[in-house]
Amino acid sequence: MIKFDFETHVDSNILEEYKEVLNKKEEVLEQFNNSRMIGWSKHIGKNNLDKINNTANYIKENFDCLVVVGVGGSYLGSYAFSQTFKKYFKPHPFEVIYVGTTLSTKFLNDLLVELEDKNYCVNVISKTGKTMETNMIYNFLKEDLLRRYGYESVKDHVIITTSDDGNNLDSEPCLEKFDIPKNIAGRYSFLTAAHLLPLATNFDIYDIVDGYYEGANLIDEAFNYAGIRYLLFKQGKIVENYSIHEEHMVAFTEWLKQLFAETEGKEGKGILPMSTLYTRDLHSLGQFIQEGNKILFETFIRFKKSNIINYKSLDINDINNKVLDSVITAHHKGNTNILEITMDELNVKELSKLIYFFMLSASFSGYLFGVNPFDHPGVDVYKEEAKNLLDEVINF
Repeated sequence: MIKFDFETHVDSNILEEYKEVLNKKEEVLEQFNNSRMIGWSKHIGKNNLDKINNTANYIKENFDCLVVVGVGGSYLGSYAFSQTFKKYFKPHPFEVIYVGTTLSTKFLNDLLVELEDKNYCVNVISKTGKTMETNMIYNFLKEDLLRRYGYESVKDHVIITTSDDGNNLDSEPCLEKFDIPKNIAGRYSFLTAAHLLPLATNFDIYDIVDGYYEGANLIDEAFNYAGIRYLLFKQGKIVENYSIHEEHMVAFTEWLKQLFAETEGKEGKGILPMSTLYTRDLHSLGQFIQEGNKILFETFIRFKKSNIINYKSLDINDINNKVLDSVITAHHKGNTNILEITMDELNVKELSKLIYFFMLSASFSGYLFGVNPFDHPGVDVYKEEAKNLLDEVINF
């Protein structure tokens, strides 16, 4: 069960103004329901799920690992999800390596060394088929596969996930191809093959899907969250700090940063997302939050139940939650508004449900800010500049 508290540690004047936002709810929901980019709110279909699951089983039976090549919305969802449930000092049963987020030569050299003795499969993910980093890393790995297996066999090591619009990737020879629907923006594509295929190698994606659609029942909570955030912004709180207390959720906050930054950050508007890991960052950023410039508010994501480990006959998880309670109290006394999201227990279905909640909230927030929640024109600026500079040497 997920519990939401957007009132206890929020200034009363913000709550008094909430009626102003509530009056916009019907309009926001109408804009959302009339959008052509909410394919992520529709059911994916059993045939699609079965194809994804069968392909994942084939990968596990025939390869040592899966190399996922993608950036931004093409990888963050599955990476965040898998990292959240990864054991701290032990890999998942089947190895999935995420690349495509850096052009560091050291990283690429180390990657080849890591893959040297492995029979690997590449899943290249790009909705447009034109993403610079993705294409470069994919071609880099394809050259390695060519050296190993020859031209005719390379396709047996490649899975393509893109849109079916005839782009370069769409026509690339491959073992299997999956489509990213045109009515789903990259950062909203969690329930597509872009994320479900890598996850299916280590998780039951049918459970993920079941939990995800339970999030559709959280429309009121999602609007409340979007509305309170909007009012806090109007009060000068231009930064939202996602506060977590488990290091394995750091990647999840990275996904949140992309979701909200790309959704709201347009036309000089939006809230800047950041994140802290407690208790670590209490000894650094905690000072700023407690006594610094009051430009931010915090959203705590926490869960009550965990493994029982005792210290002097006390449950350490209980101690951890009491420390978090004290942090919330202290920061609120320091005039920081705090929103709380609490899961009784962190599990696959509950996290999937939370993902849907956040995507709903981001969509509603975009409409409250008066921007299109589903485009990202600012990202395209750097892509075009890079293309202009590199076109002479690389054909994207």
